[in-house]
Amino acid sequence: MINYLVTGGCGFIGSNFIKFVMSLPNTTVCNVDKLTYAGNPLNLSEFEKNDRYSFYKVDICDKKTLETIFKSKKIDIVVHFAAESHVDRSILSGIEFVKTNVEGTQSLIDVSREYSVEQFIHVSTDEVYGSIDDPGKFSEESELHPNSPYAASKTSSDLMVLAAIRTHKFPAKITRCSNNYGPYQYPEKLIPLMVSNILEGKPLPIYGKGENIRDWIYVGDHCEGIYSVITKGRTGEIYNIGGRSEIKNIDLVHKIADELGVVPNIEFVKDRLAHDERYAIDFSKISKECGWYPKIGLEIGLKNTVSWYENNKKWLDNVKSKEYMTYYKEQYETS
Repeated sequence: MINYLVTGGCGFIGSNFIKFVMSLPNTTVCNVDKLTYAGNPLNLSEFEKNDRYSFYKVDICDKKTLETIFKSKKIDIVVHFAAESHVDRSILSGIEFVKTNVEGTQSLIDVSREYSVEQFIHVSTDEVYGSIDDPGKFSEESELHPNSPYAASKTSSDLMVLAAIRTHKFPAKITRCSNNYGPYQYPEKLIPLMVSNILEGKPLPIYGKGENIRDWIYVGDHCEGIYSVITKGRTGEIYNIGGRSEIKNIDLVHKIADELGVVPNIEFVKDRLAHDERYAIDFSKISKECGWYPKIGLEIGLKNTVSWYENNKKWLDNVKSKEYMTYYKEQYETS
């Protein structure tokens, strides 16, 4: 039996990864999540009575409680998703991003070392590289140039992991992924925000002119990429995980509207501060070493995603708390 500990498992990518791991034989999953606004235990309700799954509401900065969990669950592999992850919120204040993303990661490293885990997978982001001009792509050797407080906090956490690898021979691997989309994504992010607003007949707020380019990856492909690094990746290495689906934000919004059969009511709003122009990932390393490549293209992935939100309006309603609506009004005033 392989015992996984997944941090941030009630969030978007974490819950999808847990569903993936629970589909494998001879695995257990311990889900550690602080349950901030973006964490939803209902994402994993099908496992509540499964003996192979356990959940603990814990802040990863709480080392004492983490130690108790690691000792009782005999953790083999840590997959670390827990993070404050929304760039816009980091621009409002970077404090929570430093606490969770930097201090929390170091806390988790310390406990993982104490209990001699076999592997520590640190899930990071392509935003640590900053922006890149066409036709360039980020490789694992690209210079780190974070431009937002969120990206800076993730860069810092990456460096803490790399320091542990070099100083303590810590058995860690780092993955850096492009923009994820799919089921269970909190509706502050672009795709679920646009779908939600269309379903409610609201305008679609787009930063600047919508010319910024992102590389999109379906969350299921990302989960398989992480697993390929666990099973085939080399300890101490960094692996980029890309979707091979670059598109301008404005064009993506039109595709979403087409899927829903509406004419988009686009409302251009003041551009995000230090808004990166383009992300693009070279994922040849993970393909060569781990045999991974994205299977689900943007056309099919977007169709699946839009359909999921259409069929899960109750889930959307439940996650749209008062806090979310306050944030939304503050963030998307028209320019």
